[in-house]
Amino acid sequence: MNLDWAELLRALGLVMVIEGLLPFAMPSRWRRMLLTMAQMQGSSLRLIGLASMLGGVLLLHLA
Repeated sequence: MNLDWAELLRALGLVMVIEGLLPFAMPSRWRRMLLTMAQMQGSSLRLIGLASMLGGVLLLHLA
């Protein structure tokens, strides 16, 4: 298995673009969401992170 560094950098760049969409387009809603998440229990945040990772793995597998 060869690691293609250029492809990895492109993927990370795409993640950064997608992550920047909400703060750019709706900064006040994004801020409220972060404040809400800051008040959540750690276990809830872990569950959200796990669901996100599993969804990403599923998308990568289907693509």
